[in-house]
Amino acid sequence: MNPPPSDSAEASQEMGWTPIAEEAVRAASVLHPKEGELPRPFRRRVLTVANQKGGVGKTTSTVNLAAALAVHGLKTLVIDLDPQGNASTALDIDHRSGTPSIYEVLIGEVSIAEAAQQSEQSPNLFCVPATIDLAGAEIELVSMANRETRLKEALSSGALDEIGVDYVFIDCPPSLGLLTVNAMVAAQEVLIPIQCEYYALEGLGQLLSNIELVQQHLNRELSVSTILLTMYDGRTKLADQVTNEVRNHFGDTVLKTVIPRSVKVSEAPGYGQTVLAYDPGSRGAMSYLDAAKEIAERGVNERSSTT
Repeated sequence: MNPPPSDSAEASQEMGWTPIAEEAVRAASVLHPKEGELPRPFRRRVLTVANQKGGVGKTTSTVNLAAALAVHGLKTLVIDLDPQGNASTALDIDHRSGTPSIYEVLIGEVSIAEAAQQSEQSPNLFCVPATIDLAGAEIELVSMANRETRLKEALSSGALDEIGVDYVFIDCPPSLGLLTVNAMVAAQEVLIPIQCEYYALEGLGQLLSNIELVQQHLNRELSVSTILLTMYDGRTKLADQVTNEVRNHFGDTVLKTVIPRSVKVSEAPGYGQTVLAYDPGSRGAMSYLDAAKEIAERGVNERSSTT
């Protein structure tokens, strides 16, 4: 059997190459990266992760990208804006009813710093959880003043400086309601996960139309900065067709890295972990790490393009 085609070939040969040895080397490279920290963005980046279509890997991508950036030394905050609280679960953050959460932040009872909890998976990774109380928040927000800007006001520069974060990821519910609008008004960027399957582009036009409306009336700084292809299955022609169609339509907005369909990625939340903590040597973990590196590099390149 030939040695594995990877940068860790030398280490693998020293320890006697086996599939398990190769995965151990990959896991070590994820948890203890040789290249050290990723570059900090020239300004704090706030990304809304949105797609009204469910099951596209939205929450999975949110928590794993955040974890990958945190592993590389970037302080990252995840805001769980989905009443299901799946991002909170994946980061093993307490989100029982009564816990200070994004609901209390939206109604002005607590600050973002008071609601943020540190994840045990990294000292650089924080999360503002979602509790069941958030389920009725959209109805309550309708009658509130400045209902579309409640999250933006909570995420002021001063409030985020208290935590000292470089990146903020807002995980939206699978809808285009008032919570998602709040997320888009609060962010500078939208990250759209698109699965490599037949119905991938269904409903995407409606999402882009809503983003345009927010741009025109509520947040002129908002842009679709990143599209991430998820659930890629290299055994099917369909995955390649969808990938090519998305790349042809959106160009450089699409990350070069694609996230493969992976059992490990699906299993990790059941253990209250990201895939980087659950199985750092897996293909899913490596893919999210590569995607996070691309996002970090774009954060640095943004500065050179504006000077």
